[in-house]
Amino acid sequence: MNTSYPYNESELERMLSQPSEAAIETFRTIEGDIAVLGAGGKMGPTLAMMLKKAAPDKRIYAVSRFSDKSIASRLERAGIVPIMADLLEPADHKQLPDVANVYYLVGMKFGAADRPPLTWAINSYLPGRMAYHYRNSRMVVFSTGNVYPFVHIGENAPSEQSQPAPVGEYAQSCLGRERIFQYFSEKYDAPMTIVRLNYANEPRYGIIADLTLKILHDEPIDLCVPAVNLIWQRDAVEYILRSLVLAQSPPAMLNVAGPDVVKVRELALQIACQLGKTAVFSLAEGTRSLLSDASLCMRYFGPPAMGLSEMVSAIVAWIAAGKEVLNKPTKFEIQDGRF
Repeated sequence: MNTSYPYNESELERMLSQPSEAAIETFRTIEGDIAVLGAGGKMGPTLAMMLKKAAPDKRIYAVSRFSDKSIASRLERAGIVPIMADLLEPADHKQLPDVANVYYLVGMKFGAADRPPLTWAINSYLPGRMAYHYRNSRMVVFSTGNVYPFVHIGENAPSEQSQPAPVGEYAQSCLGRERIFQYFSEKYDAPMTIVRLNYANEPRYGIIADLTLKILHDEPIDLCVPAVNLIWQRDAVEYILRSLVLAQSPPAMLNVAGPDVVKVRELALQIACQLGKTAVFSLAEGTRSLLSDASLCMRYFGPPAMGLSEMVSAIVAWIAAGKEVLNKPTKFEIQDGRF
């Protein structure tokens, strides 16, 4: 097993939030301060910390309910200004900073099937409030590859020009989010980039972590969705940060995903080999997967810095050592859209 891993959590966050020279150069040309809305989620802290390192002279605000107060404390120690706010409460909007640049990370996925009204409120209603509030700012808006149709293995993965075909209310509400931001972008000539992401990975969560935990606990692996795109979280965050320069009206669209189609069975066998375990599979292997063509992102910003083998080694070593995980499964194997 790779002895350079695992890291402790502070070292991990430092590594995940380290910008490249290209990212630092990008922010030399960006004017104004920056707000990250929804900064308390899985990617928000990393993104806010990388922003501060890439643009140390700018004021970086992190807005969230911060149900985990330790996240706000970590961000504050990194020189970021945390703002505790529930964006569904109009009274909290007066706390929002007046900034030229906004990263919008707010969204609801897990539990969406059990609470559809809240899902639509967060994913489709709230974007209208925030798009209007920041109609004079430049925005990068998080979306998801779930807005695309499933495709058969061997077919071309959907590109930014492909027609959406969301399955289930979560994915439908995410397409609603996109449409609302598109409307306000065009109405107010507000420059935006909409980022469709799948799937980011780091040692505490992601598809590789999900498979590693299943193999460690001798649980069967579902192959209904037989292939995935995988990208290291640091690489995904850097692409998203740099996508601010693409913002335009109507919004630019950008798929952020790993460049390769990774077979789940082969990935599980690779993980099992590193663990010295046996991977167990259940059900017949499916023929359709949720994939994205990230070639446009690669043309703009180059290939990811971390490849699949190194990604697997880092994540498996972390989990095998008993380090902290977020216990937020990706549920990548779900095909009916009920998360």
